[in-house]
Amino acid sequence: MFAITKLRCEYKENPLGIDVIRPRISWQLVSDDRDCMQSAYQIQVAENMLFQGKLWDTEAVKSSQSIHVELEGLLLEARTRYYYRVRAWNQNAIDSGWSEVAFFETGLLDAGNWQAEWISAPTASFSQDSEICPQLRTFVDVKGPVESARIYATALGLYELQLNGSRVGDHYFTPGWTSYSKRLQYQTYDVTKLLHEGANALGALLGNGWYRGYLGWDNRKEIYGSKTSLLLELHIRYADGSNELISSDQNWQAAKSAIMMSEIYKGETYDARLELDITDPSSEGWHPVDIINYSKAIIVAQENVPVTQVETLKPIALLTTPQGDRVLDMGQNMVGWLKFNVKGQSGQMVELQHAEILDRDGNFYTENMRKAKQCIRYTLKGGEQETYEPHFTFQGFRYVKLSGFSADLQLEDFTGIVVHSNMERTGDFQCSDPLVNQLHHNILWGQKGNFLDVPTDCPQRDERLGWTGDAQMFVRTASYLMNTAPFFTKWLRDLKADQTPEGGIPFFIPELRAAPPGDGDTNHSSAAWGDAATICPWTIYEMYGDKRLLAEQYESMKQWISYIYAQGSNPYLWNTGFHFGDWLALDSKPDSYVGATDRDYVATAFYAYSVSLTLKAAIALEKSEDVDYYS
Repeated sequence: MFAITKLRCEYKENPLGIDVIRPRISWQLVSDDRDCMQSAYQIQVAENMLFQGKLWDTEAVKSSQSIHVELEGLLLEARTRYYYRVRAWNQNAIDSGWSEVAFFETGLLDAGNWQAEWISAPTASFSQDSEICPQLRTFVDVKGPVESARIYATALGLYELQLNGSRVGDHYFTPGWTSYSKRLQYQTYDVTKLLHEGANALGALLGNGWYRGYLGWDNRKEIYGSKTSLLLELHIRYADGSNELISSDQNWQAAKSAIMMSEIYKGETYDARLELDITDPSSEGWHPVDIINYSKAIIVAQENVPVTQVETLKPIALLTTPQGDRVLDMGQNMVGWLKFNVKGQSGQMVELQHAEILDRDGNFYTENMRKAKQCIRYTLKGGEQETYEPHFTFQGFRYVKLSGFSADLQLEDFTGIVVHSNMERTGDFQCSDPLVNQLHHNILWGQKGNFLDVPTDCPQRDERLGWTGDAQMFVRTASYLMNTAPFFTKWLRDLKADQTPEGGIPFFIPELRAAPPGDGDTNHSSAAWGDAATICPWTIYEMYGDKRLLAEQYESMKQWISYIYAQGSNPYLWNTGFHFGDWLALDSKPDSYVGATDRDYVATAFYAYSVSLTLKAAIALEKSEDVDYYS
């Protein structure tokens, strides 16, 4: 048996809405024989599954390459689906036969193709300091049978789409966290089956998210912008061959939603009595939207895998603490939220507060959360059983303190929803020692908790930032456990975007322009932290053979070396500026986070390491002059 399996385009299975001009195809070989090797391959591309009128055919190419095979010379059109298939020959000239048919679908391809307008809730109805999340809507008249329909959407803030009362897609925290003034992702949704002939209600909820909400340990707000907005296009292709575009414009309406407050650190407050039916044209409280001016030139298609609900956990116990609190124990530190059922009187409010640990006496403990409230408040509409889960917030927790629930609440009414970037699991480890297995379990759950669109340092307190030091230290382990290539592709592009003109690297990516905690008067370019600019691209290249990403980040790597080289009077030592040093080392002095190892020694060691990695990159990319220089 000799066959091809696991076809991927840009690391993804049948991706929708890619904007890569020269996509790359990868596959795996399956064989009963040992030492089976590919000697040649053939790829065909067509716009139909039967491959009639092929657009592209490599014919037989003598090569063992099975990853990142570029579709060079294939001219792509926007909003088009392309089918592809692969076959290979082994060293004995045995043909695998054609693989199953896979596809990729292009998005808008170019930011200049956007025709929609940015819309937001009207300032007259929403004061700037209002915490209420707005909802937007329009009505779409579908004139006949639909062959296909796609929504392309992004937002300043976070958005959640609805079509005829149903949630669109399984992505959360869209459009993700990027360096918003330089890069903004959009997502693509197949909504063919959600449309019906006649009137259709299309709507969106908007949340503050990272764009407008509270961020950092000093709880600053509106770091990137002060107004949440939506940009959306719905493209409908009818069965008769005609096309229609519905986009965000002045014809949309805005109203206040039942989400009274939703913040990443603080949690969410929801009043079910205030819910509006967006499908009812006669419902009150709707106002014309505002049109705002914001650049579309920075918009790119989704690069990372989406954040999704990956798994669920059930609580293992309901505890009563010595202080008398009722506390759910989820049995595992997790990141996400609780979905719960509740029944009661109209106006009754229940509250869920989240924490990682209990104190030494067994009481609910929140001191390590600092200013992060991690609190969900839900006001019942009353009557039948109600089910709720939050929209634009996530918590890091194992324990949940319950208030306002009836005395007879049941464990089965609560479900832990685990969310993170939906990276494919690729590695596992087991051995005979249960403690080592537990260590592996903890590492895996550390990755689940800290890879939510960006690689964060912690998922619970008032921080959750993309610290570069944490990212470079964990990138190799993360890449053994899961396919992190799309994840780090997106993050490294933000790192490059936020790099200073001199080549410095902020402490965390995306940057908040915040001062470091304690020492120094700079906010960038500590050794080991800034070295993420060299360590992460090289590690992704080693793990995935991704020369395109390495080439893309190469100038950023060089700029980082140039930045260090220019510091101080000796270009071969790094003994100037602020450094975290051996941060959180056990040999640190009392009341200090910095270890006893000399900071300049740590800095110069990382300097040498980054030069060695940039040299390796120069060799891999055949940059002969740079090879001589870095040598």
